[in-house]
Amino acid sequence: MTMRLTSGRISVDGFAEAQAALHARGWTDGLPVVPPTQEAVAACLDWAMLSPDHLIGIEPVRARAITAEKAAVNAVMAGCSPQHFPVVVTALTAMLQPEFGLHGPTASTGGCAVMLIVNGPVRRELAMDATFSVLGGADRSCAVIARAVRLVLANVLDVKPGGIDRATLGHPGKLGYCIAEDEEATSWVSLGDRRLSTVQAERGQVSSVTAVASMAPRQIMNEWTTDPTELCETVAAEIRANQLHYSIWPGNYVVVLPPQLRAHFDAAGWTPDDIAGCVFERARVRRGDWADVGKGAIVKDRADQSYSALESPDDLLIVAAGGPAGGFAAVIPPWLGTRSHASTVAVGACVDCDVD
Repeated sequence: MTMRLTSGRISVDGFAEAQAALHARGWTDGLPVVPPTQEAVAACLDWAMLSPDHLIGIEPVRARAITAEKAAVNAVMAGCSPQHFPVVVTALTAMLQPEFGLHGPTASTGGCAVMLIVNGPVRRELAMDATFSVLGGADRSCAVIARAVRLVLANVLDVKPGGIDRATLGHPGKLGYCIAEDEEATSWVSLGDRRLSTVQAERGQVSSVTAVASMAPRQIMNEWTTDPTELCETVAAEIRANQLHYSIWPGNYVVVLPPQLRAHFDAAGWTPDDIAGCVFERARVRRGDWADVGKGAIVKDRADQSYSALESPDDLLIVAAGGPAGGFAAVIPPWLGTRSHASTVAVGACVDCDVD
């Protein structure tokens, strides 16, 4: 039986005409898209076992609904295969959680993007590569999943530059911002399992997506020490720089640690919790420090007031990923403090279902 879809239809003569028609309607991101035929959209819905009218969620500020059918249409246009679609649905579900506060990050002049971090077996099923150029968009699955989310924001929620999206500058992550964690190359408990508090017997078996309202990556390097405390100080120094140059308020910073630096932490017996605790203590500035970066006008009589970059060590999201060589890492700052919190949802989970 043919799946009943309610989206409108347009008739075109060939691939080139489809590109022109979809672009003219403002439904693309400027790049070529895959024509969303009924068969392709239905295949995504079948794979995820979702009906076309399944409600993924409602954007709370403007009450815009995201249905499975609309998400599937945009996923197909982004280049997703049916196997990618459950991850797209999970990412959208995470973004629609109250703690994420979707309207703020997508409408702000601050110009952040939605970063997605994928954990669990689904990474292997989709051949996600968490090694070389992990932040450079070299992986097909990461690229199309992130692009699908971006197209849903634009076409369903009308988050387009100059419209709902009021970003002054933005950054390239707006085109797509998705990575997987390199769980096979580390003994650490994955970010997804830490955030979901997965019981030990099930660690590594639960697929999840974490959504974070994030600014652009800031690459750091320290090849001159193996001391874990000194490495944490390098991370904290970059976070302090962001506090001074961008926002003094605390939030979910992401730290991506490649193998070379992870090896030093492993040799010292440090876990992600140890790293987070050390960075938490060091990543803080005084309001008076703002005078040194041209912001003295807002110091006033609060020069000695201290500001931590993290409300707690748990707010630091540590991800094992990246290529094998070089003492590099990346610090990815949050959008605007606690106005948006990272949200993690298990793939296939029904967050609003009633449980008897």
